[in-house]
Amino acid sequence: MGKTGYVYILASKKDGVLYVWVTNNLIRRIYEHKEGLVEWFTQKYFVKRLVYYEDCWTMTNAIHREKQIKSWNRKRKILLIKQLNPNRDDLYDDLV
Repeated sequence: MGKTGYVYILASKKDGVLYVWVTNNLIRRIYEHKEGLVEWFTQKYFVKRLVYYEDCWTMTNAIHREKQIKSWNRKRKILLIKQLNPNRDDLYDDLV
């Protein structure tokens, strides 16, 4: 059986930059973003707020879902976020 996979969306602020990615350890990965340990896009644009995530059961499923979400326009991504998180709060504290 494969590892669990998660797809997640980070935001810089309420109407700011969105970042979609996958991981096999959601808590560790979001911690790395928040602490500035990820040295590229999220660090450059201060994208640190976890506004959406899904448990996709396997990394294969997570990668497929990530590609699907990345192909969407911004409006559709925001609608997805609002279904789970209408106020676009940072969900990280709920995980730890």
